[in-house]
Amino acid sequence: MKALSLFSGGKDSFMSSMIAMEQGYTIDYGITVIPEEYSMMFHYPNAYLSRFSASLLGLDIKYIMESEFENFIKNISDKYDAIITGAIASDYQKIRIEKLCYDHNTIVYSPLWRLNQEDILEELVSRNIKAKIVSISAEGFVREDLGKDIDSTYIKYLKKLYEKYKINIAGEGGEYESFVYGLSDCILKIKTQRIVWKNSGGYLILEI
Repeated sequence: MKALSLFSGGKDSFMSSMIAMEQGYTIDYGITVIPEEYSMMFHYPNAYLSRFSASLLGLDIKYIMESEFENFIKNISDKYDAIITGAIASDYQKIRIEKLCYDHNTIVYSPLWRLNQEDILEELVSRNIKAKIVSISAEGFVREDLGKDIDSTYIKYLKKLYEKYKINIAGEGGEYESFVYGLSDCILKIKTQRIVWKNSGGYLILEI
């Protein structure tokens, strides 16, 4: 099936695209939606760098503004069979995208939907996908979390935060966002990273 992928550069959209390709979807390119700061729908930090993450999967990226998203889906609906998303548990995100796509005869495929969140993180590690924390906005997280790799050690830390604060350990509630900077032995070179901190949350600005 011919598809496009909603691709933020984060771990969920990256792994969903990877799985879809393994299952026979032909992804023409990824779509990165440039959102408002702290958007309810789309990743904000480092959105313009998504093309680097996509290159690890051999994908190109087309950038559109959040205000253009609905018209974009309308215009491509007769050319593609499916839109791939990284949705895990957010009904708000999934329902909005599904309604828009179904209204224009395009299906939505979300291979991570309703899977156990710990299992998703463990699969991330087993696939040797290298992702780092680039945004935090929930109780329990601290400034030092920014820039941390999501590895087996960090997953244990996230499980402790879940036990204490009942967070979504995959960050699906907006608790944190990630950026994929490597796959197996292919690693993107991050030149600089700068923290922007506001009140009790913040994000990491990367330069590649």
